[in-house]
Amino acid sequence: MRPILLAAALLLAACAEPKPEAPPVILSAGADTLHIAIQQDAEGAWLGGQRFAVLSPADNSVALLDFATDSARQLKAGDRIQHPIRIFALADTLFVSDWGRQKVTVWTATGDFVREIPLLAGGALPAAVDGDERLYAALAPNPGPDGSGNRDSAAVVRAGVSGASLDTVARLAPIDLAKVVTDQGTRFDRRVFSGEDAWGALPDGSVWVARHYHNRVDWRDTTGKWHQGRQLTDRILEVTPVDRERFIATFPPELRRTAEMLQFAAIKPPFVHAFSSADGRVWLEKSRHVADTMQMYQEVDRNGAMTRTIEVHGWSRLLAASPEQLLLSMPDSAGGFTMGAIDRTGGTGKAGGTGR
Repeated sequence: MRPILLAAALLLAACAEPKPEAPPVILSAGADTLHIAIQQDAEGAWLGGQRFAVLSPADNSVALLDFATDSARQLKAGDRIQHPIRIFALADTLFVSDWGRQKVTVWTATGDFVREIPLLAGGALPAAVDGDERLYAALAPNPGPDGSGNRDSAAVVRAGVSGASLDTVARLAPIDLAKVVTDQGTRFDRRVFSGEDAWGALPDGSVWVARHYHNRVDWRDTTGKWHQGRQLTDRILEVTPVDRERFIATFPPELRRTAEMLQFAAIKPPFVHAFSSADGRVWLEKSRHVADTMQMYQEVDRNGAMTRTIEVHGWSRLLAASPEQLLLSMPDSAGGFTMGAIDRTGGTGKAGGTGR
């Protein structure tokens, strides 16, 4: 081969090689943190400035954090909250979806009660709101007497400003079901460790869906047009005997025999939780091996492309994001959780942080 042709061939080969991924950014909290005495850090919501809320369904409580004033306290809701299962926010207004009361309660960032909102048509509990105060919820299919109806796909619906009408804005993947035969009969249960689509809405009315089967994030823009995200790269994690043993051990002793009859998925889903920020980023909490010492997240932009990976130490988790900060939750020796607000760029913020 002539030298000029050989050089051209080598150049083309080099261009065809995939670009290596950047090393992950490792985030950790610094000295300025807030402790909250809760049993569970299910999810968080940003309330403007350096204020966040954290939901603990195990305590039937919501904690209010303000890193600017170094204050953390429980929302004093009285009997207005019974069994909260989701929280979300619009600017400095907090929404609490309550399964026990079958309502959404609305609060200020300082914990003052504003009003109550009934369920949407079809009995759906809202889980997101946009800038026009339209509410969004996942409307599940009718499961039927044995649960087999859950094989149908759920719909993400949006309520009009009046709340009288619902528009379907997205379809979610059906639940992975398995037949369970017992002395009491046959039923269909979701496979343990199977995946589930995650979704959310932004203040401008755009919607994102993280699809666990396709391992990507799709976006619906404000005109209603869908944009398919890029497939993300992930390791495949098998559900191991240790995973099963740890899951069964979470049940009371008298119920473990029943838990052993449940069907388990063969592999773990690519992500187990997701949340977004008002400026259009999505963070996917990745599945992990029982021996992993770090929790990984993938940050995805509005084009559905991964912009970076983030790791946090041990059993720490990211719960929410503002345009400048990420809320980091860390279990602590006091029996609760320590919260830190970390600069999103990976540099030092209110609670510190390091990049790699």
